[in-house]
Amino acid sequence: MINPPKYKVARKLGPAVFDKTQTQKYAVRAARRNPTAKKNSRQKTDYGLQLLEKQRAKATYGLTEKKMVNYVAAVSRLKGVNTNEKLIEILERRLDNVVYRLGLANSRQFSRQMVSHGHICVNGKRVTIPSFSVSVGDEVSIKEGSLKSKMFEGVEEKMKSYNFPSWLNYNPSKKVFLVQGLPKLAPTEIMFNVAAIFQYYNR
Repeated sequence: MINPPKYKVARKLGPAVFDKTQTQKYAVRAARRNPTAKKNSRQKTDYGLQLLEKQRAKATYGLTEKKMVNYVAAVSRLKGVNTNEKLIEILERRLDNVVYRLGLANSRQFSRQMVSHGHICVNGKRVTIPSFSVSVGDEVSIKEGSLKSKMFEGVEEKMKSYNFPSWLNYNPSKKVFLVQGLPKLAPTEIMFNVAAIFQYYNR
């Protein structure tokens, strides 16, 4: 699958979908591109708004349409749960996202490459599936043979001051990262309308 340029996608979906487009550099570039540009005043339909939120979620987590459909369908079948929170939990528990949240990669795209290229282990076993779902108690680590790779240079020093999410932590003596709880993002951390995604697929 060929990925479209991030700047082009961000102009359509908003800069929050990629780390690369949340920088001052992008803001300056966007302003220079069309300094007098105004937002489209035409009112979007409910369908248009729901489609936009679905696209934002897919772009943020790097999902295919098939994968997004599967996630939404799985959550929709559950009883007695907050479906919005459950979908975020599933997305956050993806191994490529966990590697990103641990600060080992500066983007989810890079973390996805780390996983697929075999640099990451879960409970001592190499996992090459980015969508692999971690569980509470799992230990995530860098494959021993990859520790000397340039991409992991300075990791030990970085971990000393890294601000981990509440559900993740690092054990320096064992050199492993621990999944110590279930992810739960604050509303301000979610860059798309989760309810609109369910509305889109349930229409």
